[in-house]
Amino acid sequence: MTTEWDAGRLDSDLQGAGLDTLAVRAGQHRTPECEHGEALFLTSSYVYRSAAEAAARFSGEVPGNVYSRYTNPTVRAFEERIAAMEGAEQAVATASGMAAILATAMSLCSAGDHVLVSRSVFGATVSLFDKYLKRFGLEVDYVPLTEPAAWQAAFKANTRLVFVESPSNPLAELVDIAELAQLCKAKGALLAVDNCFCTPVLQQPLALGADIVIHSATKFIDGQGRCLGGVVAGRAEQMKEVVGFLRTCGPTLSPFNAWLFLKGLETLRLRMQAHCASAQALAEWLEQQPGIERVYYAGLPSHPQHELARRQQKGFGAVLSFEVSGGKEGAWRFIDATRLISITANLGDSKTTITHPATTTHGRLSPEDRANAGIRDSLIRVAVGLEDVADLQADLARGLAAL
Repeated sequence: MTTEWDAGRLDSDLQGAGLDTLAVRAGQHRTPECEHGEALFLTSSYVYRSAAEAAARFSGEVPGNVYSRYTNPTVRAFEERIAAMEGAEQAVATASGMAAILATAMSLCSAGDHVLVSRSVFGATVSLFDKYLKRFGLEVDYVPLTEPAAWQAAFKANTRLVFVESPSNPLAELVDIAELAQLCKAKGALLAVDNCFCTPVLQQPLALGADIVIHSATKFIDGQGRCLGGVVAGRAEQMKEVVGFLRTCGPTLSPFNAWLFLKGLETLRLRMQAHCASAQALAEWLEQQPGIERVYYAGLPSHPQHELARRQQKGFGAVLSFEVSGGKEGAWRFIDATRLISITANLGDSKTTITHPATTTHGRLSPEDRANAGIRDSLIRVAVGLEDVADLQADLARGLAAL
């Protein structure tokens, strides 16, 4: 931001503000127009008063906007708001959640570095590391998320980065973030946590000792399935490298999408509370139904990491999975029998979605890799939206009747 305009009293004093206040007001810097809502800057470039000013901006000698590939006021507002909510020094927005993971690995790792990844991650994340990043000299190993001894044994002298999803997609497995963070620090590695399922409302990995937090803003941060985006947050030292990657490589978040994400953050806590309440009710109901072999939801006392989830999170999230009788055929019959819930692989939407992970989100993995990740043919994932829970239960009952 340039220094020629001082908003003064027009900007909010957020000293000591709580999370909900930050979600509504952090990151907004009012322009001379004195707008109340966040301004949307749809511009690719910026003009300068002189050649000398342009040179100073491009060199970094004078702070300010240069090019919207990596500096845009609307995107910056989103970045500052996420940083405030996650307790980070800086956040960097990207074009998608996968771009956020790519930017993290490419900017903080070099050929010959070793990366540890939790085994139960999103299928595209596995493809990113195995199909592409390994080509550029990264060593990658996968570790069972819930086994501390396995993490301890997996480190090498060149381990640079540890990447985990907690909770995981789709089985809601967790890692003790504080415990893993201590191990990473002892080994000299950075810990990155994909916080997409919890959002900063339910979990703040940086406060638990993680170095980096990553989001697919496409999910709950947007909340209505409208647009793609991602964000990486952490210490300024590491984020400077991520900014450099964006400046050169360009996986850039559009200002319009950033503006939508700002609006999504304003209602994030309210939505997450409603998501969690409905997911809990459906998980408890499903666990009692014939034809359901197992339900995966950390809010259930039957979940092996229920107590860890209670300690580490402020809620259990919106995503639940369950296994049905009849294998793949039974799962497909169940899904096809629903009439209200959307059959789609996206999640974090106000509309409830249902999918068959083995043939969609994790379909590009080998059968062996799916088995190692616990993705069975009988597994169904439901991302609970904001509809009336009785209507969702009635629709899932149609699926049960088809088994």
